[in-house]
Amino acid sequence: MKIMLDAGHGFDTPGKRSPNGMKEYEFNRAVANYAKQMLEDYENVTVYFAHSDEDDVPLQERTDRANALNVDCYISIHCNAFGNGDWNEVDGIETYVYITKPKEAYELATVIHKQLLAVTGRDDRGVKTANFHVLRETKMTAVLVECGFMTNRLEADLLKSDEYRKACAEGIVRGLADYYHLKKKPKLVPRILSTTSEKNRGLYRVQVGAFKYKENAEQLAQRLKEAGFDSYIYYED
Repeated sequence: MKIMLDAGHGFDTPGKRSPNGMKEYEFNRAVANYAKQMLEDYENVTVYFAHSDEDDVPLQERTDRANALNVDCYISIHCNAFGNGDWNEVDGIETYVYITKPKEAYELATVIHKQLLAVTGRDDRGVKTANFHVLRETKMTAVLVECGFMTNRLEADLLKSDEYRKACAEGIVRGLADYYHLKKKPKLVPRILSTTSEKNRGLYRVQVGAFKYKENAEQLAQRLKEAGFDSYIYYED
């Protein structure tokens, strides 16, 4: 399954920030990064980003890329604002689909919305429809989540916290996993293999996993290297 995560806007998008200076993209990209990490624990899932930390990618470019890659699902991540940008009491989480309420998109949005409410404990503002570009111009199932209000003092503090960002990512991923019946990758249980006796001072090898497909082995080897462990791939018939 191919999933595209879209951290809405960019670092320099005008006006997209809280009254105390938090840029919306700062939150959006953090949630996207955490969601990608979590989705990598599932089998047969490839995650793409529509956004970039280097440029504020135009909306048309984002949806064109999603359509060209023929992804199965597009999730756009945002935080909300109300009024003229000053502090106010409006709060809660909203989730959006296109105005025609595509069946699969609406069902997925409902599941993600439920999970976001469960992990964050924020107020329920419902699943709604909108004529947003990323919902209108994508050819696949598309959902946009608004994870809280930057113009609410309490939620602005939450949006700045790493714990809340992880919780929002978890809610999105739980919703995707529930709706698409994604399966977790088997847990890797290290086992020690000895080819010679300790008395002969041979080598003890630690095998972390064995895979049918080379790309899965390469992904694990890369993760081990990033964690600071030497890793090698051996092929056996």
